[in-house]
Amino acid sequence: MHMDAFLWMFLPVFVAGGSALLSFYIMQAKMEVALAKERESLAQARATISSQKITMEERIKATEETSKRIALDEFMQDFRVEERSYVRESKSLVASKRSMVMQERLFFRNIPLSNWIEHEMIVEEGRDLDQLPKESAFSTHTIAAADRLPISKFLDEMDVRQELKSDLRPDPGALVSARIPAFGAQ
Repeated sequence: MHMDAFLWMFLPVFVAGGSALLSFYIMQAKMEVALAKERESLAQARATISSQKITMEERIKATEETSKRIALDEFMQDFRVEERSYVRESKSLVASKRSMVMQERLFFRNIPLSNWIEHEMIVEEGRDLDQLPKESAFSTHTIAAADRLPISKFLDEMDVRQELKSDLRPDPGALVSARIPAFGAQ
């Protein structure tokens, strides 16, 4: 009987201890589930915060670049180039030359940053009028007689007749036209 009394005495303690262990494990499982849910929501919050941080950093960089670009554009608009041009003619005994001179100067607002910079482009370069050839490059005397058309031979005969008539009586207009060089002889 002694053993039965011990059994009846310690049985409620064992049942209470087993119930306590069972409730402890159930509560621990519930706490792990709650902790997992909290960790999941924390991970989602961290992911949202990191994506917003990345987005915000990109927006800040884009805003900085835009503001720098706008500031640089405004700064560059304060620079301007002033231009002027004229024609320069230089004549000597042997030759004459016409050139177009373009001058440029850089300004920041109203402050000149450089001296005048010249660019010279030659427009016309030639010899003196007295040195120009008297005959035209397109005269009929330079073409061989065999290569010419019959009409040009007729025109040559007309020129010879005109010269013979002009030799008989001098014409002042003919003398002036003989001294002026033909077009295209330069």
